[in-house]
Order: sequence, then C-alpha cells, then structure tokens
Amino acid sequence: MIHIAETVGVGSIENFLSSAERAHLAELMRDVLDDDGTARFGNERRSSIHEIPGHSPEQAMAVYEPAGRIEIPTIPEAADKLLNDAFERARPALSRVMPSITLCRPWTYVEYGAGQHITPHLDGIAPDPLAWPRQIAGISVVITEAEAGGDFYVETASNDRLWNGQATDATTHGYADGMWLAHDGADNSAAWFQQMPRTRWSVSPTPGTALLYGSQLAHGTLPVRAGRVAKFISWLIANPTAAG
Repeated sequence: MIHIAETVGVGSIENFLSSAERAHLAELMRDVLDDDGTARFGNERRSSIHEIPGHSPEQAMAVYEPAGRIEIPTIPEAADKLLNDAFERARPALSRVMPSITLCRPWTYVEYGAGQHITPHLDGIAPDPLAWPRQIAGISVVITEAEAGGDFYVETASNDRLWNGQATDATTHGYADGMWLAHDGADNSAAWFQQMPRTRWSVSPTPGTALLYGSQLAHGTLPVRAGRVAKFISWLIANPTAAG
C-alpha cells in the first residue's frame, strides 16, 4: 500500500555515485553538449519535460524555468545504465523510507547557469492518481555544483487549498487508509499556489548524493549566482503488484 508519508517525505542516499562515476557522467554529457549541443538543448529548445494542461510547451517553460536551462531528456545509453546501476545498489536504502518504489524512470540531464532556476511546483502522483504506474518521488543527483547559489529546496504547507481530498476506497486502489491526494496544477501558473503560504527548506548536497522528494511535496531550486550546476533527475514509481 502506498502511504502518504512516502509522497510528502524527503530523504538522501549519500555516495549514490562515486567520484569516478560522476567524472565519467560529466565526460559523457560533454560529448553531447559539444558543437551545437549547448544551444540546441538550451536557448533553442522548444519543449520541456514539464507540462501544464491548457498551456503550450513554451508557456510551461516560462512558468517552470523563466530564465531557461539546459535540458536533455534522452541521455546516452551508457549514462542511463550507470545511473540505473546506482539505483539498483540503492534499493535497500530506498525501501526503508519509500517501500512502494519499484522502478526508476529514464533519467534526464539538466544544467543551470547564472540566474537560472526551477520554480516551485509539485510533480504529482499521476494525471489520474487512481491509474498506474504512480510517481512516488523525484530523485536528483548533482554531478557538478555551482560556485554559488543553485541550492535545491522543498516547501511544506498546512493550507487545505493544496489538497483535492482523500482517496475514495483507498485500499481498493492501492493506497493506505486516509490517503490524501494533492490538487492538480500546483505550480506558478496557478494564482492560488503562488499566494499559498509555504515554508522553504533548502539544502546543498555533496555531489554524488541522491536527494529524494515526495511527488506531493513542492520543490524547486534557487537561482545560480556563479558557475554552473549539472545534475541528473528522474522519478521513482510504484506499480500495482508492489503496492497492492
């Protein structure tokens, strides 16, 4: 059964990647970004992994990444394998804090330069939280940290406006009794979300540490003030066999 604590929780896996693995990943991504890659996946990009119903990709990008970023949703096979091997190594630690997790979705590479950041938002369990598979948490692993700024944060809130209600017949749908489901559209495209009081918790993890953040927990990053931050992100999901 999926418990709400998994979807609003935070966690960390230190040494998710070794320094040698980080160096290899950085080299693999440098090859992708050589020549015109930086422009193609940065300023010239017209699509995003983020979507907002009723908004165009360009509008969604303006909400989520107002100063832009580099985003590569399909990374080299060698990089994906390295990261998935790390995920498999981390399964015992993951299962203690988020036991419903069974799979890791394909990884995305993102990079932020001066002034760039991601605005606060919830990823959500799924467009239809009663369908499968379900996102339990996001995962983020810094490869190269910025000289200043770029910290990751989560935001907690007690406001009822954040919640759409409790799941009906929760256990029938693979949720623990009393499971609450967050309101759809919890991002800066919604005035109610922008105006809702929240408390921000910031962290600057050691490179190679994996951060876990529940799918019903607001999160974002602070603007980079100097240098660049490079990281890989993905989403950890549950399937009905594990949760039922």
